[in-house]
Amino acid sequence: MQVIVRDNNVDQALRVLKKKLQREGVFREMKRRKAYEKPSERKTREKAEAIRRARKAARKLGQREGLIPHAQTAGGCAASSAAAEVLSLLRTLCDCCTSTAYSLHPFPPKGEGTARVCCLL
Repeated sequence: MQVIVRDNNVDQALRVLKKKLQREGVFREMKRRKAYEKPSERKTREKAEAIRRARKAARKLGQREGLIPHAQTAGGCAASSAAAEVLSLLRTLCDCCTSTAYSLHPFPPKGEGTARVCCLL
């Protein structure tokens, strides 16, 4: 990783370096490797990360296709009638949902080839 110092401005170069390291996940990796992580803890963490990535991808896909409204700024309307309609449709698609948090199921049940909408309970 390389950072160019311009006009002897070391402070700005440090900020750029920290931002690059943050984006690469170096700080997170250092914190994780500070102590030993049991294999079972690692599997649990990786599964939670996969679920989090799947939820984020489903949320972004829904926002791109106009099914879910984009994040509102402070003072904005948090829910719209279109979002309520989408949630009601999602409730009918998944038979195991009792929550209101819906996204794509990352691990489809056996026999189903594609991901399905689920609450990920």
